[in-house]
Amino acid sequence: MAKKAVSAANGAKPIGPYSTAIENGDLLFISGQIPLDAATGKLVPGDVAAQTRQSMENLKGILAAAGLSFANVVKTTIFLTDMADFAAVNEVYKSYVTEPYPARSTFAVAALPMGAKVEVEMIAMRSAA
Repeated sequence: MAKKAVSAANGAKPIGPYSTAIENGDLLFISGQIPLDAATGKLVPGDVAAQTRQSMENLKGILAAAGLSFANVVKTTIFLTDMADFAAVNEVYKSYVTEPYPARSTFAVAALPMGAKVEVEMIAMRSAA
């Protein structure tokens, strides 16, 4: 199967030499989404909850562009610059996903692009819903 790039028509553009998402067969690999406002190309203002919400909305648009939803997500990886934000991120995250929840890893990192507080990447599967 040939791999195919996927992006949301009105979504945030990549800030480097990478695809927003790659579809290969039944799998969609979505690059990490920082809380970029697609209209401005800048980080959304606010706390980690606001930033997580924007990252999840960016992911939602990419999933929709591939004809998928959060129900198709099988794996999530979250990167935080401060592990003290874990609970706040969980509150936002759980408003987007339902049981059975995707498998997930969360890592503390020294820094994220553009000074973001959170970055979220996902793997979705066409037959997972």
